[in-house]
Amino acid sequence: MNMCRGLESLPISCLERAKELKARFGSFLLKQELNFMGLSNKADKLRVEEALKWRVSFQNLLAHKDGLCAFQAFLVSEYAEENIAFYLACEDYKNTKSASKLCAKATKIYEEFIGCDAPREVNLDHETRTTTKKNLEQPTVSCFELAQSKIYALMEKDCYPRFLKSTLYLDITRQLTP
Repeated sequence: MNMCRGLESLPISCLERAKELKARFGSFLLKQELNFMGLSNKADKLRVEEALKWRVSFQNLLAHKDGLCAFQAFLVSEYAEENIAFYLACEDYKNTKSASKLCAKATKIYEEFIGCDAPREVNLDHETRTTTKKNLEQPTVSCFELAQSKIYALMEKDCYPRFLKSTLYLDITRQLTP
């Protein structure tokens, strides 16, 4: 039986209850993940000023190890972790020194995030997908530049503002205040 068809047969009240439980447990699981990452430990060296800098710009958030970690946890809770995974894979790819490794890494990134039926497919328009696929014919360190910039812009305009309003970020900043 197809999972989606099974859900269609459920009464609306059950679906609403499932969403409510997901929200409640999602927050709990997120707190557990923060504990695991060490971000909720007051003895941690993360200072309020650092966490508040994350609000200044998306780049500040990504540049800070704990900020990136918190943002990744948030995206997991939003079922959008493929965006940051793709962005980070592209950053790693750009730092590849060996020309022989470029082709293999490029293929892996394309198959995982961009290609047809990619397991962690990112949201890109047809033109960007086509351009990126063409770039793979002769891989260079910049062959994912267009796709990466589109995903960065998507995260900056969509995910980042939601992160700043999330209980995850607010809990981090509250726990850090004396």
